[in-house]
Amino acid sequence: MSISTARSVATKHCSPAPRRRTILDETHVTGGRMVIPAPRAELEEAHDAFLSTGEADRRVRPLVAESWRRSMSDGLDPEHGLAPLDLDRDVLESWRAQHPLAVAMPVIRRLLVEEAVDSGLLVAVSDAAGRLLWVEGPAPLRRRMEGIHFAEGATWSETRAGTNAPGTALALDRPVQIHAAEHLLRPVTPWSCAAAPIHDPDTGAVLGALDLTGGDDVAGPHALSVVRATVAAVERELQLHRLQHTSDLRPHAAQPVLLRALGLPAGALAGEHGLSRLSLRHTELLLLLTTHREGITGDELAIALSDDDLAPVTLRAELSRLRGALGAMGLSLDARPYRIDPRVRTEVDAVRARLAVADVGGAVDLYRGDLLPTSDAPGIRRLRARLRDELRTQLLRARDPDALLRFADTEHGRHDWEIWRAAYDVLSPASPRLDRVRSHLAGLERDLR
Repeated sequence: MSISTARSVATKHCSPAPRRRTILDETHVTGGRMVIPAPRAELEEAHDAFLSTGEADRRVRPLVAESWRRSMSDGLDPEHGLAPLDLDRDVLESWRAQHPLAVAMPVIRRLLVEEAVDSGLLVAVSDAAGRLLWVEGPAPLRRRMEGIHFAEGATWSETRAGTNAPGTALALDRPVQIHAAEHLLRPVTPWSCAAAPIHDPDTGAVLGALDLTGGDDVAGPHALSVVRATVAAVERELQLHRLQHTSDLRPHAAQPVLLRALGLPAGALAGEHGLSRLSLRHTELLLLLTTHREGITGDELAIALSDDDLAPVTLRAELSRLRGALGAMGLSLDARPYRIDPRVRTEVDAVRARLAVADVGGAVDLYRGDLLPTSDAPGIRRLRARLRDELRTQLLRARDPDALLRFADTEHGRHDWEIWRAAYDVLSPASPRLDRVRSHLAGLERDLR
């Protein structure tokens, strides 16, 4: 995907420029309603008035006025405050290496950073808690922006950095643009920015935000369109990476086959052959077989599959059909006892491998939902509960705000009071997510009464 593809519609009235075209040279036409901020001089007057009176006048967009009020609620100093530098270089390198957005940085650099350099802009990527993990662009501009702490390792949130595009995009979970004196902190008012949240393509969890920062041109509709198009490409890249890269699931020299069953009503086998969908019963059988690598008897399988008596002839028929399906993929299923081909690996194996090395964030990224949630087989119910408990126990113990938020944002974490409470307890007062976490937690507590 090229940047010209991302900017699919250009204004037909733009005359050719004698210089090289850059990221802001075209206007992207969208179907949505665009709210244009007031001119810079008027915004500066409105900004001064708000700092004097605490009231935002009609020249200030409602989105910005609400953000100003949120930013001021914890005693931010709008005249002298700067974003805190929370991560030093050693911690930052470790944090970036394990973050799920690291695999998407080549896409961001290809689609946005390369042209941002020509346009005199900075591209920043934050985590879900608002910390800037990558800030890239022209070196002179990066050095200049370090003066206002717009730098890697800094936390840009409404409560600590005032109204700004990445912090407000995370707070609202929507794309936003902030122009000039719409920023609350006075040192930041010379700049404009456009940002959009990045979501996990499988779970919908917020992974972070992508931001474009520069001069007044960034306040135009085309800048936000480019950011949104790049975010869409990033989310596609994350999805492709999960489908194509299974190195964590390859403990054997032979080519593996991955059984996918997390968050799915029935499983699928993914390997060199492609993707083969399975029935619910065959998925249950494979999951039980992979948890008994040493072998399992027919009687034990029958008990694990049903609370009722399962006729031996019925079980043998299902196993015979499964053996045929596996054979078509070059996989074996032995009998007496039943034993599955060691090349069959599962998402359960992958999550547990991450937990074994205390990589809780990696385990959360792999956990796309509860194991085979439609199954009522006793053995699957036990396996489902055990895997979820193992993940939650380590997640609560690790107290990693980014991992907690990524789990809490999912369908399987949305109603988990303990996870949301843990996220609230460990989030920095500077986190742009704090208000939303507090509000969601209050709703869960009302439901529990």
